[in-house]
Amino acid sequence: MNKQVQLGRTNMKVYPVGLGCMGFSHASGAPTDHATAVKTIREAYEMGYDFFDTAECYTGVYPDGTISYNEILVGEALKDVRDKVVIATKCGVTHGGDHLILDSSPARIRSSVEGSLKKLGTDHIDLYYQHRIDPKVEPEDVAEVMGDLIREGKILAWGISETTEDYLRRANAVTSVTAIENRYSMMARWHESIFPVCEELGITYVAFSPMANGFLTGKYNAQTQFEGKEDFRSRMPQYTEEGYAKAKGLLDLLLHMAEEKQVTPAQISLAWMICKKSYIIPIPGSRKPERLRENLGAGEIILTAKEIESIDTRLDGMEFDVFGGHGGK
Repeated sequence: MNKQVQLGRTNMKVYPVGLGCMGFSHASGAPTDHATAVKTIREAYEMGYDFFDTAECYTGVYPDGTISYNEILVGEALKDVRDKVVIATKCGVTHGGDHLILDSSPARIRSSVEGSLKKLGTDHIDLYYQHRIDPKVEPEDVAEVMGDLIREGKILAWGISETTEDYLRRANAVTSVTAIENRYSMMARWHESIFPVCEELGITYVAFSPMANGFLTGKYNAQTQFEGKEDFRSRMPQYTEEGYAKAKGLLDLLLHMAEEKQVTPAQISLAWMICKKSYIIPIPGSRKPERLRENLGAGEIILTAKEIESIDTRLDGMEFDVFGGHGGK
């Protein structure tokens, strides 16, 4: 596990596969019980993960009615190896039932960072994201307060999740942006237009949902029974009969390549983006140690430029029904 990817223009370097921790508390059914979640996140570190992604709004409710705070799980699991890992968290979003409540006002960012520092049990956050663009707040105002937090030592770097090119450029002109965190997978390629901007500005692209919410693992289909409304996948279009049928050709392609290379479809889907661009870091999420180990292994798989081009050509001819937007390029 010697591979390292530099985060933006900072001196922070991480392995090319990170861990999205959201599912331990939020959006993947009932939260994992506290002790098991902490143990599993720590196991991920022992396997070789050194980049952990969480957020202020990743919360869930345990059967006894208490709240699972994802940041607390991450902080507790990594407290004695804090100097050996990079922790990313986010602010500016509150879940309001079936919609997001956005607030990226400077006052809210300042109160959120204090809350996150406390939950994580740390004196600094390595990478602090604006979780979603707030139309009520100008990017320059967000960038200014992030710059202040960097100067105060409360965060080391900042980023933007689900950004646009214009917003990114305006924010970066005030305080250099280290990373963006946007959706990206073989089924969700609509942000590829921002790649040249990342290259120009030296910004890392952190890819969330890199396996299309588990679809590209090949382990789920239209008949899969997810855990009701607590598991967001139960409402995603790729898991309908029609959506699954549209993506069947992609699953067949992944399975064929996986068999050729003696790896798994999930590993191919991750290696595709890692080998495509040196600044892309996928952050797949799983709560199962065997899946965590599988995902981590994708960082060691080499796909040639010719293989990636061949995959992209096939993808250009496909359309998908996928959560987050209209699939295809």
